[in-house]
Amino acid sequence: MKHVTLATCNLDQWSMDFKGNLERIIESIKIAKIKGAKYRLGPELEVPGYGCEDHFLEQDTLLHCWQSLAVILKDDYLTNDIIVDIGMPVLHKDVRYNCRVLLYNKRIVVIQPKKSLAMDGNYRESRWFAAWAKPRTVETFYLPLMIAEISGQESCLIGDAIVNTLDTALSSETCEELFTPFSPHIEMSLDGVEIVTNGSGSHHQLRKLDQRVDLIRSATSKSGGIYMYSNQQGCDGGRLYYDGCSMIMINGECVAQGSQFSLNDVEVITATVDLDDVRSVRASFMSRCAQATITKEFPRVRCPIQLTNRDQTHPPSKIIHIKYIQPWEEIGYGPACWLWDYLRRSGLNGYFLPLSGGADSAATAAIVAIMCQLVVLDCGKGVSQVIQDVRRITNSSRDYIPNDPRELAGRLFFTAYLGSQNSSQETRDRAKLIAKEIGSVHKEVEIDAVTEAFNMAFAGVSQKSPKFKIHGGSNRENLALQNVQARTRMVLSYHLATLLLWEAGREGNLLVLGSANVDESLRGYMTKYDCSSADINPIGGVSKIDLKIFLEWAGKEKGIPSLLSVLNATPTAELEPITENYTQSDEADMGMTYAELNQFGRLRKFNRCGPVSMFERLVAEWSHLEPSIVAEKVKKFFYYYAINRHKLTTLTPSYHCEGYSPDDNRYDHRPFLYNSKWDQQFAYIDKLVENLKAKKVHTSISAVTTASAL
Repeated sequence: MKHVTLATCNLDQWSMDFKGNLERIIESIKIAKIKGAKYRLGPELEVPGYGCEDHFLEQDTLLHCWQSLAVILKDDYLTNDIIVDIGMPVLHKDVRYNCRVLLYNKRIVVIQPKKSLAMDGNYRESRWFAAWAKPRTVETFYLPLMIAEISGQESCLIGDAIVNTLDTALSSETCEELFTPFSPHIEMSLDGVEIVTNGSGSHHQLRKLDQRVDLIRSATSKSGGIYMYSNQQGCDGGRLYYDGCSMIMINGECVAQGSQFSLNDVEVITATVDLDDVRSVRASFMSRCAQATITKEFPRVRCPIQLTNRDQTHPPSKIIHIKYIQPWEEIGYGPACWLWDYLRRSGLNGYFLPLSGGADSAATAAIVAIMCQLVVLDCGKGVSQVIQDVRRITNSSRDYIPNDPRELAGRLFFTAYLGSQNSSQETRDRAKLIAKEIGSVHKEVEIDAVTEAFNMAFAGVSQKSPKFKIHGGSNRENLALQNVQARTRMVLSYHLATLLLWEAGREGNLLVLGSANVDESLRGYMTKYDCSSADINPIGGVSKIDLKIFLEWAGKEKGIPSLLSVLNATPTAELEPITENYTQSDEADMGMTYAELNQFGRLRKFNRCGPVSMFERLVAEWSHLEPSIVAEKVKKFFYYYAINRHKLTTLTPSYHCEGYSPDDNRYDHRPFLYNSKWDQQFAYIDKLVENLKAKKVHTSISAVTTASAL
């Protein structure tokens, strides 16, 4: 038996927090050693934090990374009799690389640069790093003086190499390399690597874990092997939430899995695996052996450690089933953990939410409630970091430990119904009930006096007085009267967020939450600088369809039954007067349903469709509609997308959750000034419609002729 105990971890790192990041790395190493591990793997760029972005261009960042590494190397315990695999940037020959640095017994074993950089979606790694484009090549790396003095090494090797211990071979691939068609693990495994490691910075996105697990399983199921995966966890300072879920697999089976969503700063999982299980599978797979014999050899770096356990007291870990959670749970737990990280690291004292009684703000409130439930759960487990954060955020005594999520919400969550003469009693009552069930401090504020003051200001410079459309006003008048209400709510939200803790006799300020969903942002169905403008938005990357599924789950499973009453309510902004014959509706205002918006968004982003290719796809999919109707819907979407795109330049930073997010800042790089006529595109669509009509007429005539002949 050749039993090896391995450790991988979820770390909640924070960009540029070198002190905190180092403390979490050291804690994870200590836990790994206590658990008997001989190899500890950490996430990608764990020393500075993955999301440093243009801070990677600063020499200071590299300096502080080496300072952190020096602390680890200098310690007599941390790298003694264990390989410690660290992620950090390294400058070699004046080229910056995203690297794995392997440490053992106060020395650097090897530096392994990333070979394939992430350059799509949220990622721009080649802005800061170069890929190592020299396969099976190693070079001499001359160590900084501070490291050389500790390790006694003047230099070490850097490059594409395999590490040989006394009893096995291992090597690394980093994050993106797992997703590439020809992943490094393929040839490394054929050349005898039995343990493949992956330090990753992979963000959460709905339904994404399946893909990650399938790739890891495939990496070891085709020809045997062990795969260790470590991931960043938490909000490291941006729109992404890294969802952890570190794992260890052997021969296509999982033997250890970390949590996907957690408030824990450090989570270390270990597994004991039998190298003979790998060797047996590989040696019996003869076509794999045939390929292995012709695989070009990698350079080897020797590390004089025996990974196998000498005492034979660590039996192999049992195979476990991968834990997947449903999309509606992902919507609850992911943004909730992101909100907690943001709150505790911002130094502020709670959240304020304009609670309208509609689906979007209700979903946002429910996510805060789930955040409070997770906090109470971890406090009950005695998680010291969470307890310390709670006491600071709520200005509570040193012995305060929350045991009731509603009581905790009353300390850090404030809501307000910002009503007007156009608001309904139904939404007012619903907001009040939701707030009561969650436990937030709830206010009701009337905005009519403020909006009337704006109208009086206009009256001072004009002889005209704007009217709602229902009262005979024009579209411009109607829009102006709606917008002034929406913007008033934004200003009042910030005013309340500044003063509500003062009213309660407490220090600090509140962060303002937005609650515009991804579909409304895509369509631009919002007022620029209205109450969708906030500090952060936990549902800005979630579709309306998914939000409704989430509301049903949270209403039934999370103790907030009032959420169920939102499901059947007609989505409405309530910015126009309600009459016997007219009630404002979001879908009527937008000229398209949320289901249609969902499909437009997916085709625009996932399938990279412009107006013509979107029409061609939908005219086939929506065969129940006439081509002319499909054409009008497509043209309407692109028209409103174009005229409202400028709003996305000021979009509130949102939790990235959905792959068709229109976030202008990082994810969706498109212009914000368009020719909204789309002259050539729309003209070509009209031509296609005419061709389809002619083809239909020709088909009908042919059918009649054939029938007559018969």
